[in-house]
Amino acid sequence: MRKSPWMLLLFILLGGLLGGILGEILRVMAPEGAIQSIFSTALTPGINPPLTVNLILLRITIGFTLKMNLLTFLGIFLGVYLYKQV
Repeated sequence: MRKSPWMLLLFILLGGLLGGILGEILRVMAPEGAIQSIFSTALTPGINPPLTVNLILLRITIGFTLKMNLLTFLGIFLGVYLYKQV
């Protein structure tokens, strides 16, 4: 079976998405303390505030923010691992 770069991207996105969802659930449900602080710590790279270009006739707003926690990274690595195994 030929491996497609699109399939790798799909595995990475699904792994990151599932890891991020699981991290948010654990952040909310974990008791106060070290475990909650580990899951509540997240990197948020992106463009903040969004870039706005006003051309009188047209206004364009460009921006994005990624919120990545520990389980997001683990999900991405798991997605890459599963892609290599398939």
